[in-house]
Amino acid sequence: MGPRVRLSKGIEIGLADGSKVVLDGRGEADVFVLSHAHADHLFSGYHPIVCSPLTAALGRERTTEPAIERVDPPDWIELRPAGHIAGSRSALVTDPQTGRRYCYTGDISTRDRFYLNGFRPPDADVLIIETTYGRPDYRFPPTEQVIADIHGWLTDAQDDVAVLFGYPLGRAQKLQLIAAQANPGRLLVASAIAALNPVIERHRDVTFEATRYERGMVVEPGDVMVLPTQSNRETVLDALNTEVSIRTAGVSGWAVDPAYRYRGDFDATFPLSDHCDFDELVKVVTAVDPERVYTHHGFAEEFATHLTREFGYDARPLKRDQATLDAFRSIS
Repeated sequence: MGPRVRLSKGIEIGLADGSKVVLDGRGEADVFVLSHAHADHLFSGYHPIVCSPLTAALGRERTTEPAIERVDPPDWIELRPAGHIAGSRSALVTDPQTGRRYCYTGDISTRDRFYLNGFRPPDADVLIIETTYGRPDYRFPPTEQVIADIHGWLTDAQDDVAVLFGYPLGRAQKLQLIAAQANPGRLLVASAIAALNPVIERHRDVTFEATRYERGMVVEPGDVMVLPTQSNRETVLDALNTEVSIRTAGVSGWAVDPAYRYRGDFDATFPLSDHCDFDELVKVVTAVDPERVYTHHGFAEEFATHLTREFGYDARPLKRDQATLDAFRSIS
């Protein structure tokens, strides 16, 4: 097979001896790596998987598939903190024959926050980087400022019920910690969030002081609720047993776009993200300074074009079943 990188049923790295590493995917491989336990990275048909102990525990909690069988990485794969969510890891793969180093970021954030250490770019010959926010439109304000803005909003809502919407794994845990700092009232969370809290608590030095919300529970002024973004908001909010006003806030990196508030019909939005923004992605690339860059997910084409035009990097977006930069050139 020879050395190659391609997008198929996950990210594939083909090594010089013909063996294959599959990252966040399935199919056939000599080594499988799982970067984190978000639903779009978990997959069916589990094999022994290289991942962090916390990712394995969260994956077992989140999927009805056969339990994840975790194994330690071989000595030529190094798992490094990705800074995305609890347990998330990037992977540094060193080809045993050639010494060529491949850095697969997975989803990353370079910011230290709460119980997470940010991603630290390694030296690598090839960088495979996620580009969720790979356009200049997506630049986030400082995390401290966003947290202060959420605190202020929660303080203003103390005579009402404040509802914060975020992903149940990652964002929801941070929102619980933020709410606990700002509001002395009860903190209620959906069952999907409550199920994940103790898993993280067992692996990290953190405690979530939240009560599982049960349908029909009386919700009182000053209560704060954290609910999954994916939930049917109108149905959930209409079913709340409360006699006071309800204020809603959507929390996401997409909130840098004012339209996010209106699309979601939120009273307020806050751009708190678990990904790098555009400038942070550029800094990761220039810190690694690889020979080749592969971009995937989000604004992959736009970001690859920017890296080539502005910095002269040999960069291309990964497209399904296209392999190596030579293959991109052959069809251009």
